[in-house]
Amino acid sequence: MATLSSSPPPPPWPNAWSQRNPNNPNQNSNPTSSSDQRNPSEESETSIERKFEDQRLDAADADVVVGEDRNDFGVDDAERPESSSDSMQNPNPSDDPSENQNSPPNLLHLSFNQDHGCFAVGTDQGFRIYNCDPFREIFRRVFDQGGGIGIVEMLFRCNILAVVGGGPDPQYPSHKVMIWDDHQNRCIGELSFRSEVRAVRLRRDRIIVVLDQKIYVYNFSDLKLIHQIETIANPKGLCEVSQGAESFVLVCPGLQKGQVRVEHYASKKTKFILAHGSRIACFALTQDGKVLATASSKGTLVRIYNTSDGNLLQEVRRGADRAEIYSLAFSPTTHWLAVSSDKGTVHVFSLKVNSGSAGNDKPQSAASDVNQVVSPTSSSLSFIKGVLPKYFSSEWSVAQFRLPEGCQYIVAFGHQKNTVVILGMDGSFYRCQFDPVSGGEMTQLEFYNFQNSKETF
Repeated sequence: MATLSSSPPPPPWPNAWSQRNPNNPNQNSNPTSSSDQRNPSEESETSIERKFEDQRLDAADADVVVGEDRNDFGVDDAERPESSSDSMQNPNPSDDPSENQNSPPNLLHLSFNQDHGCFAVGTDQGFRIYNCDPFREIFRRVFDQGGGIGIVEMLFRCNILAVVGGGPDPQYPSHKVMIWDDHQNRCIGELSFRSEVRAVRLRRDRIIVVLDQKIYVYNFSDLKLIHQIETIANPKGLCEVSQGAESFVLVCPGLQKGQVRVEHYASKKTKFILAHGSRIACFALTQDGKVLATASSKGTLVRIYNTSDGNLLQEVRRGADRAEIYSLAFSPTTHWLAVSSDKGTVHVFSLKVNSGSAGNDKPQSAASDVNQVVSPTSSSLSFIKGVLPKYFSSEWSVAQFRLPEGCQYIVAFGHQKNTVVILGMDGSFYRCQFDPVSGGEMTQLEFYNFQNSKETF
C-alpha cells in the first residue's frame, strides 16, 4: 500500500464510505453525510493494567488509552486511566468545507486504503476521504484549532481510521496514534510512544505502528501488544502487511542494510531476504502476502521475491540513472507491477509470477503460487545473457505515463481493467489506461485537482 507524507523525515510512500465497525459486522452500513524481546526501558514511562488481570502492558509496550464505551474496544469506562481525558476529548471537527478554507490546505499525507478503492488525505487543517471510481470526495474533517494530520490510515471502507498529528501545527502529538471513529466523530483510543510515529498499518484484526527502529503489532479488539520487532533505522516507516483472512504476513526492514524481514505469523516463521546491496527505499506486498517487490536507494532495479522461501523470482529495470522510488504496487492478479519515482514517469511492468491472490483465498502450493508464466518480456533477449552487460538483457516496462517532475506521486491499480490511479502531493488525481499487448504511452482518462476543491461532490 502506497503512502506519502511531506513531514521530514517522510514516512513511506506504499469507494464508498460506510459507517461500519470492524468488530461488529452486524452493524448497519450507511453512507456518511458529508524485537522480539520486550525492553522495559524504551517506549513508555508508565504501565497500564489491562481488563484481564493476567495481561499487563509494561513500559516497553507503550501507553494504551481505550475509549469510553465498552462497544469501542471492550473496556469499561472505569478501567480507562483518568489521565486520558485531555487527549481523548472531542477536538470539535467540522465537516463544513467553508471553515478554515480561505486558502487551499497544504497536503501532508496521501495513502490508498487496502483495496485501493479509496484514498485518504492529511492536511494542515484536518483530513479528507475520497472515492477513486468514480472520483469524488466522501467527506472531510476540519478541526477548529491546530488541525495538522500527518498520517491517515484507513481500514478498507470502514469508519475506523488511525491518525497521527503532523505539520507545523499538529492536531495530535506526533508520537501518538489516535484511533478515530467517524461514526462517533471522536477518538476512541490512542497508543502513545516516546518517539515519533513514522507509519501505521491496519488489518481487520491488527494495528501495526512503525517507529524509527521498532515496529509494534497490536490486537485490534483490545489493543493488546502481541509482538515487537527491531529494525535498522527506518525514517520512512517502511512496513507492509498482507490482508488475507487466513494468514498474516508482515514485511519490514531487517537489521542490516538492504535486508528485508518477513514475518509469517500463521506458521510462526521468520524469513530474512538480502534484497539489495544498498538500503531499502520501498517495497510492496501482494494482498495474500506471497510475493514481495523491493527497490533500493539506487532506484534502477526492482526485484520480486517469494516471501515463503526468499527466492528471487524476477528482476525488472526502471532505468539506468539513479532515482528515488516513491511507490510500488501490484495489480490484483499479480500480472503487473507499477512503479513511481522522482523522474516523473510511472512505469508498468509485466510479471512472470501469479500469487493466485485474485478471487482465491485458499492456500496453494508454492509451485502453483509463483511459477506461472505470464508472457516474459525478455525472452527474445535471453540468448545474449552472459554475453552483453546485464543492462542490455534487462526487462523493461511495458507501459509508461509522463508526469510533471518535482512532485511526489503514489500509484495503484484501478478497479477498471488495465488502469492505474496516480495521486500527487500537489493534489493531482490521474486515471490512466495501458495497452497490455502494445504497451507504450498510457492514455489519460481523467484528471482532477482535489487540493483546491472546496465542496464535497
